[in-house]
Amino acid sequence: MAGSKGQDRAGALDGLVVLDLTRILAGPTCTQLLGDLGAKVIKIENPKTGGDDTRSWGPPFVKGPDGQPTDLSAYFMCANRNKLSVAVDIATDEGQQIIKAIAATADVIVENFKPGGLEKYGLDHATMLKAQPDLIYCSISGFGQTGPNAAKPGYDLMAQGYGGMMSLTGEPDGQPMKVGVGIADVMCGMYATVGILAALRHRDRTGEGQHIDVALVDSQIAWLINEGVSHLTTGDLPKRRGNGHPTIVPYQVFAGLDGHVIIAVGNDSQFQRFCTWLGAPELSQDMRFATNPARLDNREALIAALQPLLARRSVQDIIAGLEAQKVPVGPVQTLDQVFSSDQAQAHNMVVEMPRQDVADGAVRLIGNPLQLSATPITYRRPPPRFGEDTEIVVESLKDDKGLGEMT
Repeated sequence: MAGSKGQDRAGALDGLVVLDLTRILAGPTCTQLLGDLGAKVIKIENPKTGGDDTRSWGPPFVKGPDGQPTDLSAYFMCANRNKLSVAVDIATDEGQQIIKAIAATADVIVENFKPGGLEKYGLDHATMLKAQPDLIYCSISGFGQTGPNAAKPGYDLMAQGYGGMMSLTGEPDGQPMKVGVGIADVMCGMYATVGILAALRHRDRTGEGQHIDVALVDSQIAWLINEGVSHLTTGDLPKRRGNGHPTIVPYQVFAGLDGHVIIAVGNDSQFQRFCTWLGAPELSQDMRFATNPARLDNREALIAALQPLLARRSVQDIIAGLEAQKVPVGPVQTLDQVFSSDQAQAHNMVVEMPRQDVADGAVRLIGNPLQLSATPITYRRPPPRFGEDTEIVVESLKDDKGLGEMT
């Protein structure tokens, strides 16, 4: 486990101040990534609700020294490190004054209120950009700031359904299926981060800020990638294929003697080596299977021939054998295997961050995958308890140095 990557070096976004008016997952994913890259992120949380909704999305919760659950749910922690938590009520005059004071020092604002929801507080993008022309203001919502569905709420499951992903996912005869984690939210947060970095580059060149409008549904549609473009090219609707690939065969999960294994044959020469190792070289010579287009046309017959041969061998035997033949192959790992793997350990994908107010004295988080040689990712602050930084942030607003100099 690692506590940091390059703690002694400044991050790429060091000195940048981000006002975080987001909650749940898409927005917090974006602002956590900015924080990992070195930005100072000030997260505003509503004292009337106990803060970010995900603080109560559990169990599991991290336990305090007394053994009782804290407000650090696993869900909240997954997207809220490297942030300060400020508890203020945006609906009050005092709360609005504090938030506007923070905004005046900020380089970036990220919010995921309903479109138009911040206008009554004078914190909407038009008002803020008029006051701060060099501000980067990013709005995250379900359907975007315009269009016929702009007023509708957006949740990951709904985005996966509306955006078409569920129509592609699942067994052929089963229900449409969502991805196992909130991937529409995560990808929306990623797109938002890319947009913010692009806008910062433009601001650095010209001094001009801008508004970024990014929607869960738009992000979901964008990453339909090959399946989406295949439909636009042919007009055909793709079918759910479980773990099968729409244009490559065999490229799926197979059952071995003692578990499941992934085999991903990417070309005809790999298929020939695969069949030879399997003891069935005649399959690669069969005109029904000799080329990938032929294998695609005869998918069911080929899989029916391969599965019994693979079912006689252990997963480890299949992996070792096909790796020796340079045929892409891999395990289907459980999460304990994932995080204890030599690869995850080598790349610091498990992070332990000290917190003296929790039972184990630290929290364990998933690491950031970015490996930056000159400006490495840093893990400076564990996910905050609700409102724990309110006093220090408010006091810093009174200091001429401002938030950017706050430690």
